[in-house]
Amino acid sequence: MSPDVDPSTKIALDAPITQLAGVGSQIGARFAYLGLRTVGDLLNHLPIRYEIEVAEAAVTEAKEATELAEASVTRTVRGEIQKVRHVPSRRPRIEAILADESGTIRLVWFNAPWLMKRIHPGQLGIAKGRAKVRGGYLEMVNPLWEPVSEDDQVPVRAGRLRPIYSATEELATARIEKVLTAVLQPALESIVDLIRPEIIAQRGLVSLRDAYRMVHAPKDAFEAERGRTRLAYDELLCLQLAMAMRRWQVRYSMSAPALVLTAAIEQKILARIPFVLTDAQRQVCKEISDDLAKTIPMNRLLQGDVGSGKTAVAVHAMLNAIAHGHQAVLLAPTEILAEQHLRTVEEMLKGSRVRIAGMTGSLRTADRAIVVNGLASGDFDMAIGTHALLGEEIRFKSLAIAIIDEQHRFGVEQRAALRAKGATPQQVPHTLVMTATPIPRTLALSFFGDLEVSSLRGLLPGRTAPTTRVMPTLRALEVYAWLKTRIERGEQAFVVVPAIQESEMGLKDVASHAKSLAEGPLHGCRIGQLHGQMKSAECDQVMDDFRAGKIDVLVATIIIEVGVDIPNATVMVIEHAERFGLAQLHQLRGRVGRGGKPGYCVLIGDPPSDIAQGRFDTIANSTDGFEIAEMDLKLRGPGEFFGARQSGLPPLQVADLTRDFLLLTDAKSDAQAWIGTSGDLTESCDLALRRRVLGLYGAALGLSDIG
Repeated sequence: MSPDVDPSTKIALDAPITQLAGVGSQIGARFAYLGLRTVGDLLNHLPIRYEIEVAEAAVTEAKEATELAEASVTRTVRGEIQKVRHVPSRRPRIEAILADESGTIRLVWFNAPWLMKRIHPGQLGIAKGRAKVRGGYLEMVNPLWEPVSEDDQVPVRAGRLRPIYSATEELATARIEKVLTAVLQPALESIVDLIRPEIIAQRGLVSLRDAYRMVHAPKDAFEAERGRTRLAYDELLCLQLAMAMRRWQVRYSMSAPALVLTAAIEQKILARIPFVLTDAQRQVCKEISDDLAKTIPMNRLLQGDVGSGKTAVAVHAMLNAIAHGHQAVLLAPTEILAEQHLRTVEEMLKGSRVRIAGMTGSLRTADRAIVVNGLASGDFDMAIGTHALLGEEIRFKSLAIAIIDEQHRFGVEQRAALRAKGATPQQVPHTLVMTATPIPRTLALSFFGDLEVSSLRGLLPGRTAPTTRVMPTLRALEVYAWLKTRIERGEQAFVVVPAIQESEMGLKDVASHAKSLAEGPLHGCRIGQLHGQMKSAECDQVMDDFRAGKIDVLVATIIIEVGVDIPNATVMVIEHAERFGLAQLHQLRGRVGRGGKPGYCVLIGDPPSDIAQGRFDTIANSTDGFEIAEMDLKLRGPGEFFGARQSGLPPLQVADLTRDFLLLTDAKSDAQAWIGTSGDLTESCDLALRRRVLGLYGAALGLSDIG
């Protein structure tokens, strides 16, 4: 065991925790289980919350204060044990009387017989715990007990804000705090602030050293928050610097074909789209066309609500590239969605000279070879498919635009692989990513900050939002009785369940629920099944039958969440609806009412909490996907929202996107100004910060090769 750390010296942040006093190899292994191996790791293990620890008081003082309090509070008293006894009962307990010069307090421990060997009359010590006055006596139940010998010089405990750390059964928060407190000051001496002083001063932030001291040893709640704010700002600034560096890289080290949309080209494109574009679609098409006309690669996000007409916008952009003699690709996350897009685009371009290839994982070897060769030779102008298009063997003769639909289903590496399909590493295609799940502002800034954003609001003409009802599980049979009347009118329906197979959780699964409906309330109806474990050919056959009207009710998982277009489907029933996020529920109900008839969505579920009830209320009362996305973020937090979970970026540890929006906008502004003057952080004074940013986000954003 090493000697205690001298607070007057500094200790390196990369020093192993096992070098610290009181931390041998055994305790070090417990720290390592939490991912804490160095002093720097320990410093970054921030409190998850704080507890108010009341100052030590005389017994009478503590009693008077407790009598005045509205609820039981934590008290700290010291004195001498006068009596100890074991009380056998249904809940056996140990009772002790602790006395000081002012009075006595009763200490009670339940189910702790071993304490009889550790506490005895005449012993001095300090008791800390929740106190209340019972029958005129001050009493503490299950207090912490710290023996004190007459020779110990234990100072009177002052009131403080006690940090509580994420811990384990083998490593308590108190042990973490003890080790951290001993090393805090020497560790702070090793901290180097990488942020320019003028920015810190402009934003009214504390120094980095002060920030760490304030979060680990705050004088009060205000200090703790000031420290957290500085650390959150640093975290957000690094993320925004990475985003700004990515934009800088695209702008200054890459190029793409210039695709100028002439009046003649646009006239031909619009003639191919079988309906008049809405004003919103025209505006978004112009934003995209303006980007495509430049040699700076477009990097744009198109977010549009369910039914707003994103596919037509994508076709407009792809035909622009093809008109200039280049190729275009549209990537979808599932074969069902890819087939849907292929069918829609082929119908739209029927009779044109545009040669379209479909590419999915289930394509036969011979057909795959035709597509691979045709894309490389230029025989195909457009490719529509799944991840299969990302294979190393896929080469394009001249890829000018890559469009990714439902981009949150793809990882960062997959998007980078698609960009790499350009003619050379410096010649990349324009990129358009699309989502039918509108992204809250904070997530758009945080996880898509390297993209320009276009928003497509409103529904296409003839489309109306479905009517949504919420029903408890007890009334499910009523729902299916009503559903059968819709089927008898010649309409079709989806029934969505959360599980593919039976489980111990009691959730409805596809096969069992389909059988239950067929034998019960939907007897006589033609019921199909669809889920992600089925082979592609099976899925295609089921969807073809459903589309052809050979299936009345399709029982499925959320595999039908996006892209499925069945004009005659008017009803969506969602079982265990409380298990789905708002964005998912909104997407699912967007599958019905697409053929001119009114759509209906019924959510069956029993919300287990106020939050779950709030989600039901929101989805029932709003049809605006943008509004729903913001509410989803508030209710579930960024960790559950798709942007944070699937962005490919490391999660934020300190910043809270639901409360730090202004801090995020400050960080973005500062990052853009910083990169605007220093390019990619290669100035000598920025090199340490550059290494940190690349270490955090370089691989995810493709920044490693900058500089």
